[in-house]
Amino acid sequence: MKNRLRSLTVLILIAASVLLSATGNCLARQPTPIIAAEAKIKQLYDRVEALGTLRANETVEITATVTDSITAIHFTDGQFVKAGDILAEMTSSEEHALLEEEVSRRQEALKRYDRVFSLVARGAVSQAQLDERERELETAKARLRAIESRLQDRLIKAPFSGVVGLRNISLGALVEPGDVITTLDDMSVMKLDFNIPSVYLATLKQGTQVEAVSPAFPDKPFTGSVSGIDSRVDPVTRSIVVRAIIDNGDGLLKPGLLMSVELLKNKRAALMIPEEALIPRGEMNAVLLVNESKSPAVAEQRTVAIGARRIGEVEILEGLQPGDKVITHGTLKVRPGQEISIRGMDGQNKSLSEMLSGDSSGAEQ
Repeated sequence: MKNRLRSLTVLILIAASVLLSATGNCLARQPTPIIAAEAKIKQLYDRVEALGTLRANETVEITATVTDSITAIHFTDGQFVKAGDILAEMTSSEEHALLEEEVSRRQEALKRYDRVFSLVARGAVSQAQLDERERELETAKARLRAIESRLQDRLIKAPFSGVVGLRNISLGALVEPGDVITTLDDMSVMKLDFNIPSVYLATLKQGTQVEAVSPAFPDKPFTGSVSGIDSRVDPVTRSIVVRAIIDNGDGLLKPGLLMSVELLKNKRAALMIPEEALIPRGEMNAVLLVNESKSPAVAEQRTVAIGARRIGEVEILEGLQPGDKVITHGTLKVRPGQEISIRGMDGQNKSLSEMLSGDSSGAEQ
């Protein structure tokens, strides 16, 4: 009886061992779930960072050209004015009186000229008298133009369209040449001047795109293009001044603002993959490629040459083709030749936990 029980126990243990072994082998044969991403062609730039200062497209300090008192002011702080608008007037009563006098003299000189001209036509007077009257007329016209010019000097006008700054004068104030009445800035577009190392001269040219961000507007990037490059390299810093033009149609940017600049050069179509897929191997880099020619798919190690990087992505120069799928999550538990199943693709509007907990039947195969 005891021998029968012992034999039955041995048989049960053997059966259990076989069952556990079969279950373990079955589990071992389950493909490892991974997250993959597709190598895609994207637009890429090489980025050079610098700090720059904004300048208005045109800027000037409005001053007087003569010494006199202010009799009228026609602008307010921050007002937009057009080219030729009168900003202020200066005392001009004496000039207006002189203008009336010179207008009268010109009219008299014109009458004398007309009388002599008619007499010359009949031969009653000599040509010399006509020349004398013509000289008097031209002199009267010149004196009139001089008075008109003096009157214009007492009208302070905007030389171009733009925005005036703060008013620095009041009615009745005595101003002299050089006294700043206000400032005028054309801010429809802005000039951004910044220094970059001269080693980038070979690839730097007009039209190169730039992106700029200011601490005043940290979430709003501004784009523009290079409009000019200085003719000289600084012999101390070995850098060169570059000027970019940035559109300022919304009027947010102001002259003097400090901006962080990224120069976008060497525009090209580059093969990009997520940075998580990259596996450093000493001085080399590799990725785990999804080999879908087999069923189920298997992981295949592929050595790649990398280029530029940007946030979350890396450029692949050699080793991959557009459309190749590389493992981005699961590289630590997958070995080359191991069977894998794609649980999700990077770039989908799903979180990592959602992809990992999802049904693999809906994944790409």
